[in-house]
Amino acid sequence: MPETVPETGPRPPGPTGDDATATAPPGPPHRDGARIRRGTGGLPAVLAVTAGVFAIVTTEILPVGLLGPIGATFRISDGTTGLMMTLPGLVAAVAAPVVTVATRRADRRTVLCALLLLLALADLLNAVAPGYGAVLLARVALGLVIGAFWSIGSGLAPRLVRAERQAQANTVIFTAVPLGSVLGVPAGVLLGSLAGWRAAFAAMAALTLLALAALLATLPPLPPPATTTGLPVLRGLLTGRGTRAGLAVTFLVVLAHFGAYTYVTPFLTEVTRVGPGTTGALLLAYGAAGLLGNLLAGARAARAPRPALAAAAVLLAAATLLLPVLGTGGPGATVLLLVWGAAYGAVPVCSLSWFLAAAPHAPEAAGVLFTSAFQATIGIAALTGGGVVDRTSPGTVLVLAGLVALLAAGTALLTTPAPTAARR
Repeated sequence: MPETVPETGPRPPGPTGDDATATAPPGPPHRDGARIRRGTGGLPAVLAVTAGVFAIVTTEILPVGLLGPIGATFRISDGTTGLMMTLPGLVAAVAAPVVTVATRRADRRTVLCALLLLLALADLLNAVAPGYGAVLLARVALGLVIGAFWSIGSGLAPRLVRAERQAQANTVIFTAVPLGSVLGVPAGVLLGSLAGWRAAFAAMAALTLLALAALLATLPPLPPPATTTGLPVLRGLLTGRGTRAGLAVTFLVVLAHFGAYTYVTPFLTEVTRVGPGTTGALLLAYGAAGLLGNLLAGARAARAPRPALAAAAVLLAAATLLLPVLGTGGPGATVLLLVWGAAYGAVPVCSLSWFLAAAPHAPEAAGVLFTSAFQATIGIAALTGGGVVDRTSPGTVLVLAGLVALLAAGTALLTTPAPTAARR
């Protein structure tokens, strides 16, 4: 009989002098009915989850690089095309708690695989959509996938690797976010310029099926955790000072980022005056910087998420406030996009670390709150930014985003959230 390793939930970071979020007293080990067998899970499973997240993130942000061609196909404005970002974010915010609670007694491996199959079908619908209504229907399906997959997948590290490797596993999983910008969006822009934007979504369907195969091959059975994600658990977390502060800061920093980033392509086209090839190269540089920001922030976020998230917000503010002034030429835009990419690359892992530190005994429930906050704000940001772009200019969106990012940084530094224990 193979040796087994008891599964434990994430322990909160030890006390530090600069981060009140990380002062949770260690709780008893979390145990559920599942045990991780040697030879299953581990790094291959972490990489498979990362591949799934990459497929989801790339599908979600692909319209950022294809706004022009998609809008031209259906003869709609940039703001209306931006609904492709708004809709999945809002749906995901609702789907995160609803789907997670509805499937709380299902094997998590089965749920994750079913979600990737749905994502592949949504990508195919995008590729053949006869009208913009069909595109939006596909984005609704994407929203369901985002909400449920992120909620379950973001808290899986404790179930796949040993406790001492959990921070590294989270960092690896979150590399999928900047990699979506490094590889996904530029590749989609390139493929779209060569074969049309529909080909980019068809390619994403194929990639998603490969990620599904990887999950089936590497994920061990994952029965529901002992602390199932029910409504009482979520209500309990929402009463905690730590989670409420995390929700506020996450809302502000994601609002700033996506309110501007959704419309960065029109800015580069109209203000910086670069062509599609240069735009793709700039987005590639942005994504590469995001990958670096994620890797540099991973360990720091586990120890001190509050100052790490505040620092990322300050850098994001600097980049967006200076772009309308210094981004009128290629060199200035390149430097500021690198700063912006590095700043945002740190945001998701810092935000999730904040929620996990505030809810150490319910990592899946913490993932639900993280996902809902993130995705709802993406939807709100894209909608708000679209309204501003259609009435003013992309430069105005950048300035407003910078001011909101400064507010996020101030909120993070002024709050002293206390961890919250989840209740059954």
